[in-house]
Amino acid sequence: MEAFLADPTMLVLAGGVGVLVGFILGLVGGGGSILAVPLLLYVVGVASPHIAIGTAAVGVAANAASGLVAHARAGTVKWRCAMVFSLSGIVGAYAGSSLGKAIDGDALLAAFGAAMILIGIWTLVPKTREEQPDVRLTLDTARELLPRLVPFGLGAGTGAGFFGIGGGFLIAPGLMAATRMPLSVAVGTSLVAVLAFGATTAANYGVSGLVDWPVAFAMITGGVVGGFAGQRTSRALGRRGNVLGTVFASVVMGVGALIIWQAV
Repeated sequence: MEAFLADPTMLVLAGGVGVLVGFILGLVGGGGSILAVPLLLYVVGVASPHIAIGTAAVGVAANAASGLVAHARAGTVKWRCAMVFSLSGIVGAYAGSSLGKAIDGDALLAAFGAAMILIGIWTLVPKTREEQPDVRLTLDTARELLPRLVPFGLGAGTGAGFFGIGGGFLIAPGLMAATRMPLSVAVGTSLVAVLAFGATTAANYGVSGLVDWPVAFAMITGGVVGGFAGQRTSRALGRRGNVLGTVFASVVMGVGALIIWQAV
């Protein structure tokens, strides 16, 4: 396993990255590691794309746990839907992260950016089906919801693990497609799966020595502050029509384009 030295400047920068990552996670339930990976590489100065991915996964998983507490208190978490989605995706996250470790780092980042842009476009496309803010997984609705939650969870987990991310930019749209819950509810619900997928990916990279632990802990510290602010902002935007969806898509597509540019 590779040893990492705790450079004070890197730790301060990593704390700032954590604030931003936590804010985005609290705001839109995803995009945390979308930002964390390039920022760890190009701002903090982490040694390689794979170490940045592993370190980001640790920080994002911990920051998702912090944000989840706030969303749970606000009542914007559909726990049963989240648990089915998460459990089905953990297998995919392990398989995807195992494959991702074998792929060239720059190619992985370029594919990552392209996937983000496609998801952002999908988020902006008007949906014809009516939203169901009160959707619940019960014995009566299981026949309809389980056949959608399980494959969407498996697919999102595989993508999250492959790209080395918490996967919120995949999870929130996946939950919306599977259950028709609005984005304001999908944001909080997605954090359960972000935590599960991120922890799975972090463990897989950690056993290979691909996590800079001092930088990860600095990210976690900053993320607590950012997550609280992001969650409050998300509640405010959630009451303003499609503003939250537009912000989500803009963050995903903008950073996706940046990542492709940096990778190429």
